[in-house]
Amino acid sequence: QVLLVESGGGLVQAGGSLRLACAASGRTFSTYAMAWFRQAPGKEREFVAAIRWSVISRVYADFVKGRFTISRDNAKNTVYLQMNNLKPEDTAVYYCAAGATVQRSQYDYDYWGQGTQVTVSS
Repeated sequence: QVLLVESGGGLVQAGGSLRLACAASGRTFSTYAMAWFRQAPGKEREFVAAIRWSVISRVYADFVKGRFTISRDNAKNTVYLQMNNLKPEDTAVYYCAAGATVQRSQYDYDYWGQGTQVTVSS
């Protein structure tokens, strides 16, 4: 079992930055692939980024375009999402997820956090 708790969301102006963190419980955190998804009001949950347990492999959604960086610290059982040059369309609830492998589909992840709200004002 893995318990995930996100933090770091908030209100920021367009062009600003936020760093989200996802703290995980469980001794096997380092063996999981970790991902960030987001869901805007009235829209489906979409993939943002994922990172393999070994940190070697990172995958990003196209709309990230070098603005977001996913990283992890296995010693701290934490995965991060650094978001720069934020846009109003980035407004959403951001969720972290844990799964066996790096995938873009939400259905491939077994554990989810409760989400953290990110609001970008224009």
